[in-house]
Order: sequence, then C-alpha cells, then structure tokens
Amino acid sequence: MSSKINFSSPPIPCKFHTKKSNLIRKNIIIFSSFSSSENQQKTISTKFKTPSNDKAYTISFKTKSACKLGISRYPDFVYDAEGGIGNGFGGKETKYEDNNDILVSFDIETLYIPSLTSSTTKFLGLPLPPFLRIDIVPETFQGSINQESGKVDLEFKAKFLFSAGSIYKAPPLLVKTVLTSEESKGTMKIGRGMRLDEEGNCRLVGVATVDPIDDFIMNSFLGLPTECLAELNAVISISSSS
Repeated sequence: MSSKINFSSPPIPCKFHTKKSNLIRKNIIIFSSFSSSENQQKTISTKFKTPSNDKAYTISFKTKSACKLGISRYPDFVYDAEGGIGNGFGGKETKYEDNNDILVSFDIETLYIPSLTSSTTKFLGLPLPPFLRIDIVPETFQGSINQESGKVDLEFKAKFLFSAGSIYKAPPLLVKTVLTSEESKGTMKIGRGMRLDEEGNCRLVGVATVDPIDDFIMNSFLGLPTECLAELNAVISISSSS
C-alpha cells in the first residue's frame, strides 16, 4: 500500500465493522508478483462476495523488527518496523469456489507503518542522524492471501516523505509495488520472501521503480529514476467474521 497518519502519536484504534448482509460485493484488484523475465505487474479485476456465513473474514497485519529498505545503489537501511499495524476485511471470489485465495483490502485509515528515524533505522551499522526522517503514508494495501499455501500478494502504494528537520522537506516520493511472499526482482534489486507459517509469520518483499520528482537535490542524491527494495517481516492473522 490517501489517508493521513499522525507519526507523532500511536496509531488510531481500529474501528472495523462487518455488515450482516447476505451478500456484500466489493471491487478489488489482485496483483501478481513481479515476473523475473518481464519485471511487470499484471492486474486482474474481479468481484468477491462476503456473505454473513463462513466466507467473510477479518484480517490483522502487524510489522516486526529486522526489516530492510534499499534504494538506488546505496547499502540497505536496517529498519525496525515493530509496532506497525493494520486491519481489513476479506472474502472469497464468486467465480472460483474451489480457489483458496482470500481477497483482502486493508483500511487505510487504520494502517500505520513506523517512520524511519534514528530510533528505528541504521545505515552502515549506525543510527540515522537525529534530524533525518522518512515518513511513510500508505495509499493502497490490498490483494490476495492463500491460507492453504501461505502465498501472499499485496499491492502497496505509499508516499515516502524525506525531511531534514525544519530545514529541508522533499516532495513526496511515490512508491508502488507488490509486497509478495515469493520473489520480487528488478534490474538492480532482488528480494525473496517467505510464505505464511502456522503462526502467521511471513516476510514480504517488493521491488519498485521510483520516478524523478520536482526536486533537484533528491533527484541527484538518489539518482532518480531508480529502484527501491522493501523487505517487511510481518504477522498476518485471519479469522472468520461470522
């Protein structure tokens, strides 16, 4: 994965509601993981139903420590994302009753991902300087989860906000990728995820192209356009909402 996130205070408690109707139809987009040969994302639009029986689900998402964020040819940032949280809903596809994929969509209003700061991030073994900060503002977080195989594919779109105290604030960098439990491969970056285990632990990876912005300093410093790689250790919990 727009909503506004207050990075100076704890995440807003989730207010999740499940409608008790016989049939709720939602539009959602499933994004496949990056192709190793074409490095492209393919999209399939479909509808799913969430009746008030055993096909409606609530989903919780929590980020953990030992994450990474890499951009351009710089060494990766080591990132402690402990405390990130999100909540959403899920349902089965209508056309494929034998498909074990759950289509999920997270509530952006309750999705919180910790900022990269001196207390959460290290670069070359050292904490970030106290005045540097990268805030993450999610805009989209949705996709599919297969409970049987543990495969996860979640489209993630977010704005990354770089700042150096009150002296410098760069225009937002838009990052759009698929966070997958499989392999994500670009021309510069590559990551390998880990599927859901019995406790819901997984590692999600995603390579994205970052386009130039209207800022000479940031374009020059990062060498935009370039690629970035995100690696998130997370816990995903799925429960029936009926």
